[in-house]
Amino acid sequence: MAEAGLGLALQPDASRLTLSRFLEDVAARHASRTALRCEGRSITYAQLRDEARAVARGLIAAGVARGEHVALLFANRPEFAVAMFGAALAGAVVVPLSTFATPEERAYLLDHSDAVALLHQRALLGRDFAAELAREPLPPRLRLVSCWGDTRALPADRALDAEIGARIAATAPEDPGMLIYTSGTTARPKGVLHRQRAPVIQSWRFAELMDLTSDDRVFTAQPFFWTAGIAMSLGATLAAGGTLLLQETFEPGAALALIDAERATTVHAWPHQEKAMAEHPTAAQRDLSRVRKVEFAGALAKLVPLARDEWGTYGSYGTTETFTLASAWPARAPAERRHASHGPPLPGNDVRIVAPGGGPALPRGEHGEIALRGPTLMLGYWKTPPAECFDSEGFYRSGDAGWIDGDGCLHWRGRLTGLIKTGGANVSPLEVEEKLAAYPGVQSAHALGVPHPTLGEVLVLCVVTTEGVRARALDLAALREFLRPQLAAYKQPRLVLAFDARDVALTGSQKIATAQLRERVLERLAEQGAEIAGHRY
Repeated sequence: MAEAGLGLALQPDASRLTLSRFLEDVAARHASRTALRCEGRSITYAQLRDEARAVARGLIAAGVARGEHVALLFANRPEFAVAMFGAALAGAVVVPLSTFATPEERAYLLDHSDAVALLHQRALLGRDFAAELAREPLPPRLRLVSCWGDTRALPADRALDAEIGARIAATAPEDPGMLIYTSGTTARPKGVLHRQRAPVIQSWRFAELMDLTSDDRVFTAQPFFWTAGIAMSLGATLAAGGTLLLQETFEPGAALALIDAERATTVHAWPHQEKAMAEHPTAAQRDLSRVRKVEFAGALAKLVPLARDEWGTYGSYGTTETFTLASAWPARAPAERRHASHGPPLPGNDVRIVAPGGGPALPRGEHGEIALRGPTLMLGYWKTPPAECFDSEGFYRSGDAGWIDGDGCLHWRGRLTGLIKTGGANVSPLEVEEKLAAYPGVQSAHALGVPHPTLGEVLVLCVVTTEGVRARALDLAALREFLRPQLAAYKQPRLVLAFDARDVALTGSQKIATAQLRERVLERLAEQGAEIAGHRY
């Protein structure tokens, strides 16, 4: 990879693209500024660096060697950032664990990741992590399990600072830096091993693309144990010298209060979270007038309110395997560009379209599978042979459908494996689902293909209601009428089913568990004796 082609204005020195040097750089540039705000507590950039160094000393004193894996179990609190950079300063590979994971799922992650140390917070949302871990059988290689209150009490001999400096100097951008676990909706989580440079490049890059400055106060609801939370929220805010406003867990009323009280200028939240905030009873009482960097099409933009579509991040495409973005328009690009495509490949990235299942690159304009190669592409899936991760030219086959237009811009069209084949036509679930993004009372929509003897599959649309809206109260006839003028006849759902959020199974990464949802749908069809296109279930 040609490092010189990254085009990073905020950090053009490719030799400093490691997590430890990133912390050094932002702390040197913004030492006295507030980096993180949580529950009324402020941490400056210099304090973040100093607290991270204390964790690094403790890990080194506890015997953690350079290159070993250190797992983190924290919600969106300053402790996550301190522990993450502390592990990086100690030369370790950082392994963030989902706080959503069940004890059984977490046990698998700890074993599969080969972690030698686990740093964790004591409790979250009624779960006592310390008690859970105390009664669980742990992998024999896990030598250190330290609750946060104990972590800072680890030996902190300042004589170890020389060793920290040596480990910083010995760590290169190409070295392993972070192991991120992502789960699909039907399989075991995959460990995505990234180089040091991947989260660092994306942090500098996001700061530029989103036009963040040191005056920005960024509220985030994106979990730090996934790539978007690490790069788009935590890393980008630090790269810009801004202040990140943290809430341990997302609750719409509390989020609105925090955005108001802390004078947030930027909001990072998933569409269903924005909708929950916009529909909250206290929304009208909150002053959101300082918010200027938020999606114009999102629910919050109507509360600010924004007069014009002058900023947005949806004109982009990325995956966990590329540590977020592979293509993107800048957030300040004209709205017509941001809405027309998912942007040109970012500097250093190669994006091509290939025939599903293999074959050469397809010409521009032809639809196929998105394949990616570039500076933030993963080293591979942990404990998986490289041949199962990349093709012969080093491209990662994403499993996503798309095409590239005449200007070289990417158009993403959803998952290839999710295509619904009904009556000889292919329907993209994404095309159906995105029509309901702003529909009142709907948190998320999921289009499924249900087997049919003559049509192959029929499209059944499952809608999950927002907090406070019961599924049985949703007017499904009105919802279908809403969809009718927006979709071709063969893309119209044959049946719409509503589910309360608490009744839908989730994976450890909080995605809808598609296999279980499909089973629920078939059960409902059988219970109701439903008839679709002449076939009774």
